[in-house]
Order: sequence, then C-alpha cells, then structure tokens
Amino acid sequence: MRTIQTDEIIKNISEMCVEANLYLSPDTKNAIHTQMEKEKSTLGKRVLTQLTENMEIAAKEQVPICQDTGMAVVFLNIGQELHIQGISLEDAVNEGIRRGYKDGYLRKSVVKDPIFRENTKDNTPGIIHYRIVPGDKLEITVAPKGFGSENMSKLYMLKPADGIEGVKEAILNAVKEAGPNACPPMVVGVGIGGDFEKSAIMAKEALTRDIFTHSKISYVKELEAELLEKINALGIGPGGLGGVTTALAVHINTYPTHIAGLPVAVNICCHAARHVTRVL
Repeated sequence: MRTIQTDEIIKNISEMCVEANLYLSPDTKNAIHTQMEKEKSTLGKRVLTQLTENMEIAAKEQVPICQDTGMAVVFLNIGQELHIQGISLEDAVNEGIRRGYKDGYLRKSVVKDPIFRENTKDNTPGIIHYRIVPGDKLEITVAPKGFGSENMSKLYMLKPADGIEGVKEAILNAVKEAGPNACPPMVVGVGIGGDFEKSAIMAKEALTRDIFTHSKISYVKELEAELLEKINALGIGPGGLGGVTTALAVHINTYPTHIAGLPVAVNICCHAARHVTRVL
C-alpha cells in the first residue's frame, strides 16, 4: 500500500490547469502544422497560420490560448493499492482547480446554478470522473473544455437496425450542424455503446487521446479514418471559412450495449484540444 497526500494532488492539478490553458499539446501543434501543408484554400492556410502564431504568443507571453479557459474536466485513474491521505479527494481536486484558475489569472466561467447563473468566481466545481485501476499510482488528466464547441455536441439514441451506416450519418450530421460554431479545425470525440451517460463520457474522454493515436480495434480504426476523410470533404474548413481541414482527428471509443440500443455521443472540441496528463 502506497500513500499520497492530497496536498500533492492539489499542487499538481493547479499546475495542470494553467499548463493546459497556456500550452497547446505537442500532438495538436504537430497536427496543425501538418494540415498547413495539406490545406488547399488560401484563406484556410491563413487561418491555420494565425492559429500557429496564436499558440506561440500564448506560450511566450504566458496568456491563455483562448479567452474561454473552459470548465475543468478531470479524469482520475486511481490505483486500488493507493491510499489517499488528507482532505477528501473531491475537495482536493476542486481546490487544485480553484488555485490554478486564480493563480493563473484564468477566466472563471462556472455558475452555481444553471438557472440563476451566479458565478462561483473560482471556476469550481469541476467535472470529475473516477476509475479504480490496478496498481498504486494516480493518473490525472485535466482537460479544460470551452463551451463554444461543447454546445455543438450531440447524443443520439439510435436503433440497432440503424447499424454502422446510421452511426456514420449521426456523426456527420453533428459536424455539419456545428459548422463554424465549433471553431474548426475540430477534434471529434465519439462514444458508441454503453448507455445514455456512458456514451457521453466515452466521447469526452476520446478527446484526450493523442491526435495521431488510433483505436486498437480494426473496424473502429477504419471508421475513424473514413469519417475524418468525409468530414474534411464537407468544405467547412479552418474557422468555417472553407477548405479541406475541418477536423484534425476523429477518435472513437466503444463499449458493450443493450440488445435494444445503439447510443452514439459526439463531443466536439475546437482546435485547442486542451489536455494534460500526469502520473503521481
């Protein structure tokens, strides 16, 4: 049994909130640079160039990549042989978010109640997903999610008879409806299977995958490649101004489901697919 103090968790999450908002991950930067070479539209190339300049300025000047510094989403893979000592884990995560957003001068975007809309003024609470795994380590992924793209996400409860073609249609429909509102080039996270909430969590977690990493399931890998090609053929392009770079990646997670269901969740993210992972 290994023991970790919640003070260490707080410190790391605080740092990760700032890091995720100031520095675009290397895989996302590489994907944008790669697409600059492939983009056929002059205007599209200009937008991609501006996005590159923006992320360079953000890192140099220590300012956020985007003014919407997101609602903090935190994935925790907790080793079953790990003992967490101190305050409650949930309180520790939220304290880390609180410190990160205050000390990093990041925009506070969370309201206490969805109807009465009073700002919490420290960007808490975050959205926390827990998973118990073998071992004695704690893997933390912090993924701030802006709501320009979050608002464009969809969940479909398809019929089993809709099959894989119905799944493809649903994903393409979500991207078409999002259009320029999701600040393309986008990353498209998809969850297929499970139930109502499981599919949505899978879609969100898919956005934290390395841009150039594909599913290990052969048909899913093929589906990711096919949908990326079809999405980029829509002509939405960078900034919604036309071109062949509407998406940088399509990431799909799957899970067993009920004989009567075929849930499909599509969680869209803008080009700033912010995520940082640390193992404690």
